[in-house]
Amino acid sequence: MASTDLTKPAEAEDHAPGAREDVAGLEAGLDALETYESERTPIWRTLVSKVLPPALAIAFLLLVWQIAYWAEIKPDYALPRPLDVWDAFMKTWREGETLDILWVSLERAAIGFVMAIAIATPLGLVVARVKWIRAAIGPLLSGLQSLPSVAWVPPAVIWFGLNNSAIYAVVLLGAVPSIAQGIISGVDQVPPLFIRAGRVLGATGLLGVWHVLLPASLPGYLAGLKQGWAFTWRSLMAAELIAASPDLGYGLGQYLNQGRDLGDMPMMLSAVFMILIVGIGIDLLLFSPLEKLVLRQRGLLVNK
Repeated sequence: MASTDLTKPAEAEDHAPGAREDVAGLEAGLDALETYESERTPIWRTLVSKVLPPALAIAFLLLVWQIAYWAEIKPDYALPRPLDVWDAFMKTWREGETLDILWVSLERAAIGFVMAIAIATPLGLVVARVKWIRAAIGPLLSGLQSLPSVAWVPPAVIWFGLNNSAIYAVVLLGAVPSIAQGIISGVDQVPPLFIRAGRVLGATGLLGVWHVLLPASLPGYLAGLKQGWAFTWRSLMAAELIAASPDLGYGLGQYLNQGRDLGDMPMMLSAVFMILIVGIGIDLLLFSPLEKLVLRQRGLLVNK
């Protein structure tokens, strides 16, 4: 009799509609944390949300630019029309030089960025995990990160000569501190429980770094890589602009420098916009998808 009295409320709770709805909502919420929406977003919605806003912003900036030209805020040689800049770009394109110019700079940037990753990753891990090294090198990395990359161009030219080694030195001095700081920040945010659990499972030494520390610090590491690429691109442009020589090839920096020597403002602005487009394009095509993938895997970017 007593057992019957005890089971009836439990059965009533199990069959209560409100309880079933709460359990179903809880399961749906947990599933949303572990999975993300598999349905494809319609193309028109992607165009409206992703393409239309920047297109409108660019159109607005071009309109403001054209109005400033009509108002004669600056002489024609200092402030050309947007159409004049487009004509300068198309002239380079028709001559078949645009892709060659872009390739020279992109190749240098890719090589310099890979070299910076190879140096900064172990450096950041060591600084993050060894206290006395962090006390010695940590402030130096912060100082180097805040130092303008253009300041390294004259010393690099004297040290290495007017060649690609000087350019890569400037790129490394600009990118390595940012990437190292990113991985240091990521390691600092790893819960100690993860490291202890990895040790219990046998992930010690390099195995612990590879299987526990790096995956757990990936969001901070990726942010450092993203910032490191920005510093790589900026440092490269500064080096190409100042260390100009026929033996170094003809990249975007040299193209901008030639426009300055000729006093050709449409040519200079064409170079500036190409530099800007490459920087934005790499971020949108490479780092933004990687960042979204990492966030989705951690349940932080559901249905986005």
